[in-house]
Amino acid sequence: MNITEKVEEFLTAFTQSLADQTFAKLSLGNYKGQEENLKSIYIKKVLIKKEEKLSFTYRYKTKDIVKNYSAAESTELLNKWLGSDFHVATLLTTAFDLQLEIHGGKKITLKKMSSSVQEVPSAEHDKTKNRLISSQNKKYLHELKITDESGNVLKNAQDKYRQINHYIEILSSLIKEIPTKEKLKVADMGSGKGYLTFALYDYLTQVLHLEAEVTGVEFRPDLVNLCNTIAWNANFKHLHFQEGTIEQFESAGTDILIALHACDTATDDALFKGISAGAELIVVAPCCHKQIRREMEKHKAQNDVQFLTRYGIFLERQAEMVTDGIRAMVLEYFGYKTKIFEFVSDEHTPKNVMIVGTKDHRNKPDQGAILQKIAEAKQYFGIEYHHLERMTGILNL
Repeated sequence: MNITEKVEEFLTAFTQSLADQTFAKLSLGNYKGQEENLKSIYIKKVLIKKEEKLSFTYRYKTKDIVKNYSAAESTELLNKWLGSDFHVATLLTTAFDLQLEIHGGKKITLKKMSSSVQEVPSAEHDKTKNRLISSQNKKYLHELKITDESGNVLKNAQDKYRQINHYIEILSSLIKEIPTKEKLKVADMGSGKGYLTFALYDYLTQVLHLEAEVTGVEFRPDLVNLCNTIAWNANFKHLHFQEGTIEQFESAGTDILIALHACDTATDDALFKGISAGAELIVVAPCCHKQIRREMEKHKAQNDVQFLTRYGIFLERQAEMVTDGIRAMVLEYFGYKTKIFEFVSDEHTPKNVMIVGTKDHRNKPDQGAILQKIAEAKQYFGIEYHHLERMTGILNL
């Protein structure tokens, strides 16, 4: 039997093991191809969005790269590689093990052995997670087109469902840090279609069993009407959506204020509303830091980082950090403990920054020192004013 025939026999065994569900894993070694530093490839089954794939881990000298293929694509690659790029292949199944080995490019052996695996490994791509927001018996998730009528997450909504739970995971740890109240008043600024607003109300009332009044603020009337209808259908009695802007919202008495992806100074508007209300928890995820960038471009301060800020992309990043850094200091001036961290809002978008302010009831801030730091930062970067400090009235203190 020549090399081609034995490779075909090996591939037949591979495809058959997939068909009869006995496949465990496959490895390729003794690499002789052109890819620099590639040593071997390890193949296993994975389940991605309820679709079975074969995961190829390309093992290099200093890194691993993972790519996922269909069964047909995998067979095509193996047919291409065996005998040319890889000279050793080992197939493990629950029925038998099979090893293909090519010696010197001419001699080939195909050795069948007793199985070394007892059961087929799980194809779950990730360990099953206990989601804070279950998909079962959630009428609002169905009406938001996240799940079907049976509570199964729709294929095209998997990312959105993970995103919702990711937000709730972040908020759950923050909510535990604030004082317990008989009734929480929560505002979600720029609530959009309400994915997070619904999930947060669900988490507060159904998971934590708290009494909560949640308001979503959205300027698009069609979304406000849609969300109020869904809230009514879900019997969420204390969840309401109102039409308007962040500036128009009456925030008095708000305990938790959230604003995700409020553009440019709209984030400052939301922070101001939270500060004015004396909210226990303020959470914002800013975007579009235009106001401070315009200030920096206008005044072109001479400083130690101008070798970076002469480039537009670096100026943009610097403006983002300066904007959010001053926001954090303003929060501290008004008695908030602050933290800024990076989080992934969606698998297909870049990482975002989240600013969190938690009311500090134990320590009084050194307001004079904070004002001095803000003034020094503004002078260093050539900033005349920051929108939030102007709104809060500390600009001329």
